[in-house]
Order: sequence, then structure tokens, then C-alpha cells
Amino acid sequence: MTSNSNNKQPVSIQETYIETVQAEPTHSDATSAQVTEQPTKVVRRFVSHHRSPLSVLLLSAIVGLFAGLLCTAFDIVIDWLVNERSHWVKTDGGVDVLTIAAVVITSTLLSAFGFFLVNRVAPEAAGSGIPEIEGALDNLRPVRWWRVIPVKFFGGVGTIGAGLVLGREGPSVQMGASVGRMLTDIFRIKDDEGRHTLLASGAAAGLAAAFNAPLAGIMFVVEEMRPQFKYNLISIKAVMIAAITATVVYRSLQGQGAMIPLPAHADVPLAALALFLVLGLIFGFIGVMFNRMVVITMDSFERFHQHDTKRFVAVGAGLGAMFGLMLFLLPKLTGEGVELIPDAVHGDFALSMLALLFVARLMTTLACFGSGAPGGVFAPMLALGTLFGTGFGLFCMHLFPHMDITAGMFAVAGMGALFAATVRAPITGILLVMELTHNYELILPLLITTLGATMTAQVMGGKPLYSQLLQRALTKQKATQSNAEDGVEREAKTEISGDEAQPSHTQPTGAKPNP
Repeated sequence: MTSNSNNKQPVSIQETYIETVQAEPTHSDATSAQVTEQPTKVVRRFVSHHRSPLSVLLLSAIVGLFAGLLCTAFDIVIDWLVNERSHWVKTDGGVDVLTIAAVVITSTLLSAFGFFLVNRVAPEAAGSGIPEIEGALDNLRPVRWWRVIPVKFFGGVGTIGAGLVLGREGPSVQMGASVGRMLTDIFRIKDDEGRHTLLASGAAAGLAAAFNAPLAGIMFVVEEMRPQFKYNLISIKAVMIAAITATVVYRSLQGQGAMIPLPAHADVPLAALALFLVLGLIFGFIGVMFNRMVVITMDSFERFHQHDTKRFVAVGAGLGAMFGLMLFLLPKLTGEGVELIPDAVHGDFALSMLALLFVARLMTTLACFGSGAPGGVFAPMLALGTLFGTGFGLFCMHLFPHMDITAGMFAVAGMGALFAATVRAPITGILLVMELTHNYELILPLLITTLGATMTAQVMGGKPLYSQLLQRALTKQKATQSNAEDGVEREAKTEISGDEAQPSHTQPTGAKPNP
């Protein structure tokens, strides 16, 4: 793959081999054996020119196509599962003991199934998976796509379909990036820049398909993954092509409407912009605390199950049973929470109810995401930001009744603010909110709120959520390797001590020594 640099790139092993075969056409047995190990002639010719920008851009379109199909199918299956259960409960079964038992049992089994897949098949598929992709872009974590893709797909369907407070975007990003690595392996791309670009393209395609938001998908890779992403003209074009292709696939199957349709808002009075800055400062503090609580919750769960399969699956089964029961008792505390956003913006909740929902969903989000379940946290954070922003807006309306403001304005601003404070990607948060809601009138309040949240989080010394999780995973990996090395050394010392303790068998005097 070409770059902006004029330095000559090193020649890959496959290019060297092809040039040698063309320069020395021989029919020896050794050469024939080497040729049979190569791909087909078409693939070999394609691979020999994999540094060409056209080849990389073509592959990025293929990555976007397959990632879009996979992530859209993921979205369709979850929607079908959730809607069918809800429809059966409301119309056919009714709320009786058998119905409640059936829903609780199915939620328990679905969640336990997702936890089992993660523990026994692909531990790297736990959580959102985004830190794994950031580590892979830095060549610190492997991408075992052959096991991550099925585990993330079916495990995510199980946990999210069970009603746990998890989002679809994390699994979509990890599956999309895994598709990118899968194609580099299929086409035997050895160039590091090419492999890196297609991995990043898959991540962008996954997020674009998860939220029907191509701009947010592109900016997420450029902004959130900026320490790992190798920016150049070819890589950014590839990311854009993959995100566009994935979005076209999603809209072809799911429609082109906004995922969270909200009414248009009037222009915000200039005097009220200071209130949005205050909201951003508060969200900065909340974001830092949220990140710290996520790590604390994860550590607490790990101390309990200690990666033991039975305990880990028991955690999943317990969460599934609890949220299956909550589908009847407290349905607004289950699921991603996206359905709460229009209700909050339309003013369906009183200030006290908003406070209760925010605190309760904060606890359920931490419990589900911190448990290690395969699922993301984007959508739950958007719901939390909307609830708090709406409450802040209602408070400001009572405090400043003369201002022409509505609670919905602050609700939309809050969606992007909490995301910016936790992930530390303000531009991505702004684009994500606008593409999700098609509400472009509030771009100035969004800018002010997300900027205030990001600056506050930085002043408080908070770190981006996914960077924290990646560092945590690398620290545990290093500790595991160190413990393994110490164990090998102890075994070697034990063997040496045992050999020294054994009595020596000296030969009799005058005996002929063994050769």
C-alpha cells in the first residue's frame, strides 16, 4: 500500500517469490512444490500488487460489504427476538405465572449461553471488544476472527436479547474489524499498513452499520483510535469507503429513517448557551466517575468468578433471570434504553422519575457491562445522558421561566456529552447524535456541552474508557505471562534439586568407563 512518504517500501516475501519465478522459469521438482503452495493465479497476481492503492480501496469496499451484512443481520436477529417476546407477552400469553416463568427461563438460558461462549471459546469477545481492536491496531493483541465472529454474534444475541443493559455497537465494531482481518488472511496480505488499514476499515464499517451513522463510524476511528490509527490518504479513503458501503447495506435492509426520530427544535437563545456549558461541566465529572466505577465493577466480578466456567456462567444466568423478571416489573430498566430517549425528549417523565431512572439505569449498566457479558455500552450511555440532560433542562426551565428553552434541547445535548466525557471523543459524539436523531439545529449547544464535558474530564485526570480497559487487559496479560514464567523456573529448579539429591552410582574401582 502506498503512503505519503517517498521512501521505498520493503518488498514482501510473496513479491520476491513471484519476481524470482518470472525471472527464472524452471521446471524442477522443488519449484513445482513451491508453486503448488501458492494461491491461485488470480489471487497470486492480486496479492503481488497489494501495495496498490486501488487494491486496498477495493478490499475496503469488500470489508464494508461483509461487515455491513454481518452487523445488519446481528441487528435484525436481536430486534426479532426482543419484539417476538414482547408481542407474545402482550397479546397471546398475557401476564400470568406461566408467561412470567417462560420469559424468565428464556432470559436465563439466553444470557447463560452468551457467557458460556465467551468463557469457553473466545475470552477476548467479552465486553465491548473495542479495546481488543485498539490493541490489535497497535500489534499488541491478536485478532482470532474465526472464533470471535461467531461468539460475538451469537453471544451478543443471547445477552442483549435476554434484556441486559448492553449495546450493539461494541460487538459490531469488533465483528467488523474481525471481517477486515479475515480478508487480509484470505488474500494473504503481508504488508503491515495494508493489514492495519483493513482492520480499521472494518471497525468503522461496524459502527456505521450499528447506528446507521457513516460519519460517526469514520470519525470514531480517526478520533477515538487516534493513538493507534495510521492516518494517510489511502487509509482514510479506505475507512470512508468501508463505512459508506456498510451504511448502504444497512439502509437497503432496514430503511433510511433515523434510528431515534426526534422533533425539530427551535434555535437556542444565545443567553441560554451558558447553561449548556454548565451541563457539560457536570457531565465531565459524571464521565470520570463512570469510568472509574466500570473498572471497579469489573474487578469485583472477576474476584467473584475468577474466570471459572461454572461461576462465570452462573453470573450470566443470574443476570438473565433478574432482567427477565424486570421485563414485567420494571421494563424501563432493561434493554439498551434507546426507546427511553423519545419519551424523555417529549416530556413524558417528571423530574423525580428522571432522577430515579438515571440512578437505577446507571447501576444496571455497570452491572451488565462490568460482568464481562458480550455487549457494548454506547447505547446505554446515550440513554443515561438523555435522562440526566432532560432532568437538567426541566430544572433550568423552572429556574429561568423567561427563557425560550425546552427540556428536549438539553436531552439531545446530554446524549453527546456523556459519550464525550467517557470515551473522550467529542466530535464523534456530536456526529453520532446528529445522525441518530437527524436533529441538526442543536449543533452549537452540542459543541459547547461536549467541549465542556471533555475539558472537565481532562482537568480531573480521567482517562478515556477504552484506553483504560486496554491498559487493564495488557497489565493482566503481562502478569499472567510473568506468573507462567515463574512457574517454569520453579519447576526447573525443583528438577535440578531432585537430581542433585539422588545418590550417584559410581563405577567399581578398576572398571572400564562407559564410552
